[in-house]
Amino acid sequence: MKSNLKLDFLDRTLRTTGVVLLIFLPVGLYYFGVYPTLAVFSGGVWGIVNFIFVSALIRTTIRPGGADKARAVALALVKFPLLYASGYFLLKVPQFEPLHLMVGFSSLFGVLVLKALGRLYLALDDKLQREEGLQKAR
Repeated sequence: MKSNLKLDFLDRTLRTTGVVLLIFLPVGLYYFGVYPTLAVFSGGVWGIVNFIFVSALIRTTIRPGGADKARAVALALVKFPLLYASGYFLLKVPQFEPLHLMVGFSSLFGVLVLKALGRLYLALDDKLQREEGLQKAR
């Protein structure tokens, strides 16, 4: 699993989380009401943006050529004060219950875990390693 767990896995997780949130939006509006659905959706969007900034910060600081310090500082100045302030203000919206926001915040983590378990269950990495071994043998 180590050889195939590349950055495209993270990008696919972001896209899948976005699709899950978009599918949840009409269903949630019908079954849960406007404010709970908007809280979950807002929390999910915040989680996606947070993950984008975290991955950009990690890609900027951990790379073979060394860290791009100016870009890392710029990303950190945007991510930490602005993103966490917006998360705080989401929690302060009187119509949004914290539980619904936390479901949205953690939706990306849930999708990430389910995708990893799916890869494990379907043995996708074992198949890939066998195919790579066959190609090297030729």
